[in-house]
Amino acid sequence: MQKEDLKILIVDDFELPRRLIRNMLNDIGYENHANILEAVDGVDAINVLRCHAIDLIICDWVMPEMSGLEVLRAVRHDPKLAKIPFIMVTAEAEKDKIMDAIKAGVSQYIVKPFAADALYAKIKVVMSKKVACH
Repeated sequence: MQKEDLKILIVDDFELPRRLIRNMLNDIGYENHANILEAVDGVDAINVLRCHAIDLIICDWVMPEMSGLEVLRAVRHDPKLAKIPFIMVTAEAEKDKIMDAIKAGVSQYIVKPFAADALYAKIKVVMSKKVACH
């Protein structure tokens, strides 16, 4: 899949991190802004996922209403969404938290703060696995 065709959902309850991730995506070649959607929390993310065909989820962990881990679990338990690559973005670097995300089926995990090249490396890994599986 070409970068410009990839539909990406960014989930974070704060606008600034969403904008930073969007800018990083632009910097690494994901320039089709119509294909980058945003959700302001986990509940909003689930609604977006029900209405749009998403190829990649980049989700914060700590959010009100529904945490990133809860979003991940909901995605993995929905047969229509279960195979979407899911990158957890968080300041949570504790081994127990990482293990919880792995057990829930996270595709990749990236600890804040991070640079665009680190995000790109994670995206390449999850998207290459998705292509290899089909």
